Amino acid sequence: MDIGAYETLLVDVDESIIEVTMNRPHKKNAADQTMWAELLDIGRRIEAAPQIRAVVLTGAGGEFCSGADVSGMGGGGPTGERVHSLASMRHIAEICLTWYHLPQPTIAKVRGIAAGAGMNLALACDLLVASESARFSEIFARRGLTIDFGGSFTLPRRIGMQRAKELVLLADIIDASTAAEIGLVNRVLADTELDAFVTDWAMRLAAGPPIALAMSKRLLNNSLNATLEEALDQEGLAQTVNFSTDDTREAVSAFMEKRPPQFRGR
Repeated sequence: MDIGAYETLLVDVDESIIEVTMNRPHKKNAADQTMWAELLDIGRRIEAAPQIRAVVLTGAGGEFCSGADVSGMGGGGPTGERVHSLASMRHIAEICLTWYHLPQPTIAKVRGIAAGAGMNLALACDLLVASESARFSEIFARRGLTIDFGGSFTLPRRIGMQRAKELVLLADIIDASTAAEIGLVNRVLADTELDAFVTDWAMRLAAGPPIALAMSKRLLNNSLNATLEEALDQEGLAQTVNFSTDDTREAVSAFMEKRPPQFRGR
């Protein structure tokens, strides 16, 4: 895939897996206007790259993302021009939607702090794997702000409404074990085990049938807004598409021949 030149992101592509690293360690990877613009750009590039089959999002310097860089609040947009707050928030919404709706499975690999928009960026990923050093906070109330970056949508769907209200209204910082206890994260591992575990998951996802996985992801994302009848209808349409693909025929052949399938995404 075509990778742009970024100031605030490190991008590594290994065959069909891409790892995007937020790289402002001196600010605990707080997102300034440049990083927001670059996260949108790389998200769009990933979306348009069918050869990418799995995505890992992480942060440099032992931290994930401490949220928006508040030192730049009220400042300029990606090109330096001053923008109205509503326009800025619409830009943030566009980034959230791009990452949430990526057809490829996404994994947030979290070390250190994931706070505010940084926490909700992790929640926009399909899977969230944390090290024992991870800490999470919907810190907005401490800044006189309301929850954003899609957190009002993703957080209660992840942990339930009452726990979501507790995290948002009290703005506490919780550790990795508490995050695991309330279902915020999929796994918590020792820091030395985190990279290998996420790499294994990414490889397993990349080896899967991309058309089927993308449609399953979409079905699950839409499920809480659908009736059972609507869900069954959408499942039927998706399965009809699967039956017409080479990947489904390959899966059947591999089963009969007792070998691992080789999915091609067609």
